[in-house]
Amino acid sequence: MKLGPVNGLPGALTTVVLVVVILATTAGVIWLSRRRTFMNTSTVADAYDRWTEDQLLERLWGEHVHLGHYGDLPSRRLSVDFRDAKRDLVHNLVAWSGLDQLPRGSRVLDVGCGIGGSARILARDYGFQVLGISISPAQIARARELTPVDPSIQCSFAVMNALALQLSDGSFDAVWSVEAGPHMPDKQNYADELLRVLKPGGLLVVADWNRRDATAGEMSGVERWVMRQLLDQWAHPEFASIPSLQRNLEGSRWSGGMVVSTDDWTDATLPSWIDSIAEGFRRPMAVLGLGPGALIKGLRETPTLLLMDWAFRHGLMKFGVFRGRKPQSAQGHPSVEARFVRG
Repeated sequence: MKLGPVNGLPGALTTVVLVVVILATTAGVIWLSRRRTFMNTSTVADAYDRWTEDQLLERLWGEHVHLGHYGDLPSRRLSVDFRDAKRDLVHNLVAWSGLDQLPRGSRVLDVGCGIGGSARILARDYGFQVLGISISPAQIARARELTPVDPSIQCSFAVMNALALQLSDGSFDAVWSVEAGPHMPDKQNYADELLRVLKPGGLLVVADWNRRDATAGEMSGVERWVMRQLLDQWAHPEFASIPSLQRNLEGSRWSGGMVVSTDDWTDATLPSWIDSIAEGFRRPMAVLGLGPGALIKGLRETPTLLLMDWAFRHGLMKFGVFRGRKPQSAQGHPSVEARFVRG
């Protein structure tokens, strides 16, 4: 069947428009009917296994699945490559937290390491011995594949639940966690485990997607709907606010009285959401090279990315960063119900 002009559009353009409408409609139906609602930690592992195995995110965004840092000058943000911005987030977070003051050879734990992009930077550029952990077996397998066999890059990976780290108390000089908190159903347990494995005098570095604090006002009806989508589409049980996660960290039985400093990097990271979509137009073969199904999968994620942009742009969500040094005199107070293993 030959398609003719529609509303004055040339036939070829009509075909393109129809294809886009069909794809967008199909993706919308999938988005509404196949949510990734958090049930337990296995739903998080399954979601990341699928994202890793289909290779779409890696081919579009590179080795980092986190947001990028575009600097403080709006004029500069227009010229920053998305993948460069992702690497810049790592370096900016290292500098802001004081992690670059640690000596080479320091042991660093990367909680929620993805496919190892940040872990490899920390090992290669700063000389740290890095252990990256993720609950997703597919992510860990891919992280190992991407890590070169090079004695100068001390970087290893393991499948592990961040809420029950199979690691010894006080065994790391620094603990690093970027955008892992939203997947944690028990924020206090998450904070406790991060600090349990951090040695006295060690550095904590966390970056997180955070919701607006309850003290700043109740959500409107539109905001409640948006928040529900942000939780259900990407296997998030709940978001912490910047103040609430700060309280979790400082109030942990493992903190030793640690003072946690915070900052809001929403403005510096905000372009990431639209860039996440724009990469599909800049690198079309990254999607098309994986077959027609990849295009549908990419379109399926687009509504959530747009809602994330809206939420961060309108103050419903914030990009919080957290840093602290555990006091040298810190002593933990484990309970008999603690579910971790001391090696």
